[in-house]
Amino acid sequence: MHATQVLAPGCWDTGQEVDLVLIDYDHRFRRRIVLATLSGTEILIDLPQAVRLRDGDGLVVQAGIVRVCAQPEQLLEIHAHRASELIRIAWHLGNRHLPVQLLGDRIRIRTDHVIAEMIKGLGGHVDPIHAPFDPEAGAYSGGARHHHHDDDEDHPHA
Repeated sequence: MHATQVLAPGCWDTGQEVDLVLIDYDHRFRRRIVLATLSGTEILIDLPQAVRLRDGDGLVVQAGIVRVCAQPEQLLEIHAHRASELIRIAWHLGNRHLPVQLLGDRIRIRTDHVIAEMIKGLGGHVDPIHAPFDPEAGAYSGGARHHHHDDDEDHPHA
């Protein structure tokens, strides 16, 4: 199979799903890669530019759509007693440019014992978990998705 287009979650018909690929965080920022689907079929992802593949994305192939699934990995789930503590922890994580997944009342990061100790020192709690990791792309990341509008009158092209 050969994929040349990525569709965002919610922008494709799940009835067209023909297979899925499990991809860890390190392998989801790609332009070109060969992966094995869950059924064992090889798929070549061949995009015009590198993109951050997100959990739930659809890869368009001739037979339909292959769903991208974030592969579970070793993570730390962070929580705090008060929202203000969690916000402070989030600031410190951002200050270190760490990839973070924001989940409302908790934050997920990749396992790092030094950062875990810092979080505890800030009053946070850290639980090791095995789960999919789908962090924020970041405002300046090359893999960030941009929302395009059809109403050119309100949003003229440069």
